[in-house]
Amino acid sequence: MSTPVRGPLERIRNASVTQHPPPEVRIRSRRRLRACHECDWIMALPPLRPGEEADCVRCGHDLVKRHAFPAQRSLALSLASLVALGLALSFPFIGFSTRGVGNEIEVAQTATQMLEHHQPIVAMVVMMSIIVLPAIYLLTVVWLQISLMLPRRLPYSRTLARGLSHIAPWLMADVFIVGTMVALIKVAGLAEISLGPSFWAFIAYAILLLATTLSLDKDWLWFSLSGEPLAPEGTRTGETAASQGLTGCPTCGLINCLDSEGHGRCVRCSEKLHARRPRSLQTTWALLFTAAVLYIPANVYPIMYTTSLGSSDPQTIIGGVIYLASHGSWPVALVIFVASVIVPIGKLLALIWLCLVAPRAPGMRSVVRARLYRLTELIGRWSMVDVFVVAILVALIRAGALMSIDPGPAALAFGGVVIITMLAAMSFDPRLLWDGSEDPCNPMDSGDDDRSHGDHYGDHSGLASDAAPSPHRTAPDEQGSTS
Repeated sequence: MSTPVRGPLERIRNASVTQHPPPEVRIRSRRRLRACHECDWIMALPPLRPGEEADCVRCGHDLVKRHAFPAQRSLALSLASLVALGLALSFPFIGFSTRGVGNEIEVAQTATQMLEHHQPIVAMVVMMSIIVLPAIYLLTVVWLQISLMLPRRLPYSRTLARGLSHIAPWLMADVFIVGTMVALIKVAGLAEISLGPSFWAFIAYAILLLATTLSLDKDWLWFSLSGEPLAPEGTRTGETAASQGLTGCPTCGLINCLDSEGHGRCVRCSEKLHARRPRSLQTTWALLFTAAVLYIPANVYPIMYTTSLGSSDPQTIIGGVIYLASHGSWPVALVIFVASVIVPIGKLLALIWLCLVAPRAPGMRSVVRARLYRLTELIGRWSMVDVFVVAILVALIRAGALMSIDPGPAALAFGGVVIITMLAAMSFDPRLLWDGSEDPCNPMDSGDDDRSHGDHYGDHSGLASDAAPSPHRTAPDEQGSTS
C-alpha cells in the first residue's frame, strides 16, 4: 500500500491547471495599460488566447505573448533542462586521438583549462555563460512556478522574478553548441573525433534552455505573483508615457508615476525607474570606444597557438578564416568570418549610427532605427562563437609537442569586445529614437500595412478601439488594470 503524499507536495500534485488564468480573464473594471519599452507609447492590452501575442501599435515591439498552462509548461521545461545539464556535466563531452595519443574532456574543462593557461577572465565568462547563469536561471524558474502552485508564495519570489530578465541575455548554451561544431570541423582532418554522452545531453540542454526562456509569460507571471495595481489616475492612451510624467517598468510592465526629476521605483516589483536611462548616450559612447580599441589587438594578436610536431604556429582570427577556406571548409570559414568580423564591426557601426541620430530623431524614420536596434541586441552574443572555439580546442588538443593548442592574447581582447558591445546595446535607450516624433503611426509609413501578426489593434493612433472584438487583436474597453 502506497504512502499518501501530504503537505506542500500534495498541494503541488493537486494544483489545478486553471488555478491562475490569464489577467484578462480576472480583470473587468478598467483596461490594462502598457507603455512600450522601446518607443514609450501607451496603449491598452487586448485579451489574448494561448498562442497569441500583442505588439506595440507604434513600433511593433513584442509586448505580451500568452501561453497555455504557463506554470506547468515552464516548470516541466526547466526541470528537464536541469536534468539534461546534470547529465552533460557527468559524462565525457568529446575526445580525440591521433598517432596513438588522445584526450577526452568534460564540459567544465573548457573553462578550467583556460584558467590553467592564465586566462581567468575568459574562463569565468565561459563557465558563467554556459553553466552557472543558466543553472541559476532554471532554478529560479522552478522556484517561481512551484510558488505559483502553492496557496502562499515562497519567500523572495518577487526578487527572483526581477532577476530573470537581467540573466536571460547572458545565457549562451546555444552559442556554445555552434562553437563546438566549428571546433570539431577544425580538427576533424587532423585527428579522430569521438562524441561522448555529454555531447548529446548538452545539445538537449541547450534546446530545452531556449524553450524555457521562450515559455515564460512575464505578464502572466507578475500578475499571478503580485496582482496588478491601478494605473495612475488620468493615464491617457495614444500618447507617450514621458509626456504624462509616467514610465513603463521594464521588468514587470506596470505603468508608474515618476517624480519631478524623472525617477521612481515600481510599486509592484521595486525596480528602479527613469523617464530615460541616465546618461544613456554618454555610457554607450564610452563602451563603444572601449570596444573599438579592444578590437584592434583582438585582430592583430594571435587568438591561439597551434603546436604540431614541436613547431608552434600563431593564428589570428582572419588567419583562421583563411586557413579554413584554403582547406575547403568554406561553410565553417563563413560562420567564423560572420561571427568574428561582420557581426562585431556591424554592431559597432550600427550603435554608433544610432547614437548619432538619436538627438536628431524627429527628422528620421524611427521604425527603421528601432528594427536596427533590435537586430544589434539579437546578434551580439553570437560573436562568442570564436571564444568558445578556442576554449574547446585548448581543453581538447593536449598531446604535448605532438599536437596542442594554447590560447593567445586575442582571446581575452575579443571576449572583451563581445561583452562590452552587449553592454553598450543594453545601455542605449531606444526610446530616445522616438523622442520628438509627432507621427504615432510610423509603422504605417514603412510599408508594413499588411502585418499578419495583428500588430495594429484598435485605431492607428494607439487608442484602444471600442469596436467589436476581432478573432485575434482587440483592446476591449472593459479590460482593467486592477487585480
